[in-house]
Amino acid sequence: MRKKLLLSTAFALTLFTFSCSSDNENIDTEYPVIDISGADAFPIQCSEITRGQKLIFKARFTDNAALGSYSLDIHHNFDHHTHSTEVSNCSTDANKQAVKPLLYLKSVNIPEGLKSYDAVQEIDIPVHIDPGDYHFLIKLTDKEGWQSLKGLSIKIK
Repeated sequence: MRKKLLLSTAFALTLFTFSCSSDNENIDTEYPVIDISGADAFPIQCSEITRGQKLIFKARFTDNAALGSYSLDIHHNFDHHTHSTEVSNCSTDANKQAVKPLLYLKSVNIPEGLKSYDAVQEIDIPVHIDPGDYHFLIKLTDKEGWQSLKGLSIKIK
């Protein structure tokens, strides 16, 4: 009787162990990629933009499984704080107080199921904003929720 119980328990444990499958090979653990190295990518580190004109944002996004969304954030850097993910530094103006700075926030859903996406976004740069140093942040999220950030320093003249 004891031997039967021991064999039954061992069989049940073996069955339980092999019936639990591992889906680890199907789990997306890679960050999406923001590529601004293309010839027409804009802006790049140290780009200059003129007030009263349109900025045409262009970048290529890729992911190993599926992209989700991206967001753009433009805000002043008059105090020279940093978000830069770039190696090179740009020349900066003297610190100053913001009077009428540009603040731009935009989120965009990427069409379902894409592994690559060429983002193009037209952004009006108002003529009556404070000129100076700004940050241009690109946040890319894949379908699983992994996020990449690209922080660029730009100047608005």
